[in-house]
Parts: sequence; C-alpha cells; structure tokens
Amino acid sequence: MTLYNLKEIRKIPYLINEHYSLTLLELCGAILLLWVGLTGFLPLSSTPYLLIYGWLWLWLRRIGWYGVGLSKPKSWKKVILSSLIIGIGYQLVSLYMIEPLLRKITGQVPDMSIFGPLVGNIQYLFLALLASWSIAAFGEELVYRGYLLNFMARLTGKSTFSWILSTILSSILFGLAHQYQDLSGILTTTIHGLIFAGLYFHTGRNLWASILAHGIHDTFGFTLIYLGIYPGL
Repeated sequence: MTLYNLKEIRKIPYLINEHYSLTLLELCGAILLLWVGLTGFLPLSSTPYLLIYGWLWLWLRRIGWYGVGLSKPKSWKKVILSSLIIGIGYQLVSLYMIEPLLRKITGQVPDMSIFGPLVGNIQYLFLALLASWSIAAFGEELVYRGYLLNFMARLTGKSTFSWILSTILSSILFGLAHQYQDLSGILTTTIHGLIFAGLYFHTGRNLWASILAHGIHDTFGFTLIYLGIYPGL
C-alpha cells in the first residue's frame, strides 16, 4: 500500500465526524435496520445486523468496541458483584413488582408464550441459554448500550442532557425490539434497558457489567420457565 493510500485512510475518521452527510447516512442506515427488524422481515432479529453495522462504523472511526466500553474493567470484582445483584435482584423485582403493576395498568402481562416449549425441556433450555448469552446478552448490549446509545449521544452533543436523552431513546428501541411480548413486554424491556444502561454508567461505561447482568437476568428467567414456576407463563 502506497503512502498516499495510507494518508487517505487516516482521513476517514475525520471525514465521518466532520461531514454531516456521512453522519446522516449512518443514522438512516441504523433506522432502516431497526425498522426492518420491527417488521419481522429479517431472520432472527435486527441485532446481528446492527452488530455488524455498528462494528463497521466504529471501525471506520478508529474507535472500535473497545472505545464504547468493551474493555477490561478497572475492577472485575465490582463488575461481577454488580451484575449478580442486578441480574438476579432485578429479575425478582420485575416479576413480582413491575409486571403486576403493568398488568393493572395495561390489563396484560408480557406474552412469554413463545418460550412455552422450554418448560421441562432441557434441550430447549440449553438452546435458549446459548441464544441468550450470544445474541441477547452480548449482541444486544453491544448494539443498544455500546453503539446506539453512544451514537445518539454524539449526535446531540454529549452533554448531560444528551446522555440522558440517548439512554431513554435507546432503551425504548430496546423495548420495541421485544414487541412479540406485546405492550406490557415492551414496557418491561424498556425498563430493563434503563437498568442495564444505569449499570453501564455505574461501572464507568463498561459493557461487561451490562453484558453479564443481561445474561444472568435471562438465565434466571429461563430457569424459572424450565422449572414451570415463571409467574404469568
């Protein structure tokens, strides 16, 4: 590769950050993937596609996932302890406090019927946990807390207000991605998104905390479904 080409490549992060048209292009692409995912047109969900899309733009900016929090935390002990407390504790709070409250407001509980075959089925439980830790915990945290939250905060100036607004918007998008659980499920997972985002900020914007908490939260929930004691199933 010639010196000229190297200089041109080094200009890419500057061009993306300084040219409004390129930022608009990135925004439109993200919106399109989110919208297509909500229509159910994409296999699985929009998460794997947004993961690749987000990685591409972060790579072009020379930021990478490391730059939005996928780095070694200052204290693994703090991260693991926080993840266990949020993962298990919030699952209980959600099941026995938040969801009953939402049921009174909306007249329904989150529709978890898609996971009905998991009851008493160890093979299905294994597959559910595999998908939970890969696509959900790892993939969704990188997409919603790592890429989208930071991208929207950068669009609005990275002020305190912009971080708050971006946290709310990315959490709403996270909730909408679970529309198969009906309105109550969307509201519940939106709150989940806010909790995971709070943990992300609590640990110095480190993604490992929210990834582990997300995985533990889902693992506990799937185990309850497997045992046939998940409320409202």
